[in-house]
Amino acid sequence: MIKTTCAYCGVGCGVTATPRGDGGFDIAGDAAHPANQGRLCVKGSALGETIGLEGRLLYPMMRERGGDGSLQRVAWGEALDHVADKWRAIIDEHGPDAVAFYVSGQLLTEDYYVANKLVKGYIGSANIDTNSRLCMSSAVAGHKRAFGEDVVPVNYEDIDHADMVVLVGSNLAWCHPILFQRLTRAKEARPGMKIVVIDPRRTATCELADLHLPIKPGTDVWLFNGLLAYLSRIGAVDAAFVAAHTNGLEDALAAATLTPEEVARACRLNLQDLMEFYESFAATAKVITGFSMGVNQSSAGTDKVNSIINCHLIGGRIGKQGMGPFSITGQPNAMGGREVGGLANMLAAHLDLDNAAHRDAVQTFWESPRIASRPGLKAVDLFEAIEAGKVKAVWVIATNPVVSLPNADQVRRALERCELVVVSDVVRDTDTNAYADVLLPALAWGEKDGTVTNSERRISRQRPFLPAPGEARADWLILSQFALRMGYDGFGYSSAAEIFTEHARLSAFRNGPAELPRAFDIGALATLGESAYDALLPTQWPAPASAAGVAAHGAGHPFADGRFSHADGRARFVATVPRSPANLPDVEYPITLNTGRVRDHWHTMTRTGRAPKLADHVPESFIDMHPQDALLCGVKEGELARVTSQWGSVIARVQHGGGIARGSAFVPIHWNNQTASDARVGAVVNPVVDPVSGEPEFKHTPVIVDRFPVKWHGFILSRGALQLDALAYWTKVQGKDFQRYELAGRNAISDFGQWARQLLGIEDDDADWLEYSDRTSGVFRAVHLVDDRIAQCIFISARPDLPTRQWLASLFDKPLLEIADRAALLAGRPIAAGADTGPTVCSCFGVGRNTICNAIREQNLTTPAQITACVKAGGNCGSCVPELKKLLSEVRVEEIA
Repeated sequence: MIKTTCAYCGVGCGVTATPRGDGGFDIAGDAAHPANQGRLCVKGSALGETIGLEGRLLYPMMRERGGDGSLQRVAWGEALDHVADKWRAIIDEHGPDAVAFYVSGQLLTEDYYVANKLVKGYIGSANIDTNSRLCMSSAVAGHKRAFGEDVVPVNYEDIDHADMVVLVGSNLAWCHPILFQRLTRAKEARPGMKIVVIDPRRTATCELADLHLPIKPGTDVWLFNGLLAYLSRIGAVDAAFVAAHTNGLEDALAAATLTPEEVARACRLNLQDLMEFYESFAATAKVITGFSMGVNQSSAGTDKVNSIINCHLIGGRIGKQGMGPFSITGQPNAMGGREVGGLANMLAAHLDLDNAAHRDAVQTFWESPRIASRPGLKAVDLFEAIEAGKVKAVWVIATNPVVSLPNADQVRRALERCELVVVSDVVRDTDTNAYADVLLPALAWGEKDGTVTNSERRISRQRPFLPAPGEARADWLILSQFALRMGYDGFGYSSAAEIFTEHARLSAFRNGPAELPRAFDIGALATLGESAYDALLPTQWPAPASAAGVAAHGAGHPFADGRFSHADGRARFVATVPRSPANLPDVEYPITLNTGRVRDHWHTMTRTGRAPKLADHVPESFIDMHPQDALLCGVKEGELARVTSQWGSVIARVQHGGGIARGSAFVPIHWNNQTASDARVGAVVNPVVDPVSGEPEFKHTPVIVDRFPVKWHGFILSRGALQLDALAYWTKVQGKDFQRYELAGRNAISDFGQWARQLLGIEDDDADWLEYSDRTSGVFRAVHLVDDRIAQCIFISARPDLPTRQWLASLFDKPLLEIADRAALLAGRPIAAGADTGPTVCSCFGVGRNTICNAIREQNLTTPAQITACVKAGGNCGSCVPELKKLLSEVRVEEIA
């Protein structure tokens, strides 16, 4: 059994990987890891389904421009020599700022460290940014303004002791399920704990809340400025703390003059609900305010962060158990990347790029020939500079910006025009890799060796349990070998442990009261040897050398002594002036688009898209909107619609989830050109950024929603992959033994049978082919059998009300189809009662909606725990528990009706 760390969100769950006899691995939660105590969400539980080599990039490849455009396999030496030669030539002619790196929170800290050292200390440019810019940079900027350093002053165990938890812009139930389950257990143990959710949408997280404030998108600063003013007005101020440990309260209050009535109007909230929140906050000492993408991903994200921190500082709610502002990190190593200066405006070890003493410390420690002297280009600006020809070479590592960045079609244009595009990746075919001149195979999760840091500052080991496939290499090794070819010394690393201990030594370098003091200090780990590094237990920082021996126990609370990281040791209140988003809805674009994750997928699905267990809960992209908005836009639930902004458009299926206010809509971020015909929502998102952090406005893009008229809807289940680019709409879903395709077409089909056989690639006239066609109703069903086993089936209808796919999927498990099965296929419904389990609700155990609802009715179930006992749903990660609660309510409503 190997202990490692999950590859997904910033919770940083410990994982065990135990080999099976068939060559696979059983993945489970690590009961000894303090972040998750043995629990895993469904994504983590399904990691074992994602470690196969299908679609992997296994060898270096190069594309010769001017030829046929194809990629050809080359040797590592040839690839790295080519990149180094081109890189050197560009720098010699245009200077170091003509090259850039765009990296990722998916990297391990050791990879991140080498990349940052290479770019800032040897190339001499700060043109290295990361996809963490898209999710956490506003939190970083807010922390630095308030505390003088990017420090999260909350531990997970504080949730167990808080008397009030406020979640702002965080769908914790879906995006950080293990933290949500910890909060759920705390609420069950202490029902008096108050939970408030502040979110424009009524998400699954709201099912646990005592109070939901459906704030008008973009008005968070109004809300928390109002809270700050209220706390001051009623005297809920820790005057001693403010006087001894802070500066700037007077200016912050001068910017926060709104009355509760004015706040309620600006935020479009019920005044009574608003006052309940304000009064509860004022009356409760132990308050945690957890915030995530709904706060950060905004053109006013940094001000939103500081408006929240202000409300904690005024009451001294920081640095103690059960309280504090809590930035809930998005990616597994966004925190580790920040530790090593992964952002374009930072230096390693929490030192500042714009501070001469800090630059001198880093350059002295690295003994590097130069050091970047000014901030580099942030993500959005970087790709604009590439398109403009100012940046002539870019190296993308472990991310997919053609899908994930805003105004994503601009990113595509930039890469098309760039002189040299290098991509290090684990997957061969992504939207970004299509524009690569050089593709370099990297190690994936399960093969990598290094560390990550989670949202509570806890460093954990990612350990390999799989051999390196093909010629794949560690990212730190690829970068080091490139650096040596560039003539840079200082990169002769032989292991991840060697890099980590260098990183740890830098964290302690000149880190003293009379020098450059900072909270980030892991000097206790600076002398680890290879064996000690390999055995390293999850360790929380600060962990200075004086705390040698620190292990899985917590490191206490930063700022517990009231001393912050500004030079005078005081925290700063930051005056935050409310301002509207840069782009507001108007007559042409009347709907405000919000984007984010769904429960069972991650980023651009290059990993989760491989796991059948994760496919069924949300199989295709959707636009969730209010029924009245849908009526005004002329679109119907279950049908397709086009979502258009001034930057681009996508096609998605309309749904009414019940959690969207009028004037708003939500589209998930995950689908890309490998998994859908036209669903890259990044192409729609506006590229406006926060002026301080550079983080884009993913939560507020004005759009119009129009009908996408089609003549027919359908789906295919096929054991083999199909090419469907000629169709107007398709989405690919990974099944257990098949690929599933959701389809729609704008063309009239004259001969369904001939068309279907051609689409499925069936050329044999004697193939075992059964079909049913009703041209009057536009219904067509067919199945292709090979050796009495289902190979493919296709269902077409003029309306989107097609048979559920779960029943059909179960037929692919059968070694032989019985006569009844054949009849059922042509009839379009199962013969046996209960065979149709319905859409998946619990992905962990594959439990469908029909199964759950039938159990509720037949067994008279009244609680999620009873559902779990009866059909297992909700019994593993608990991510589906909010949906179980909704089903209980819906069944009760049906029975009353």
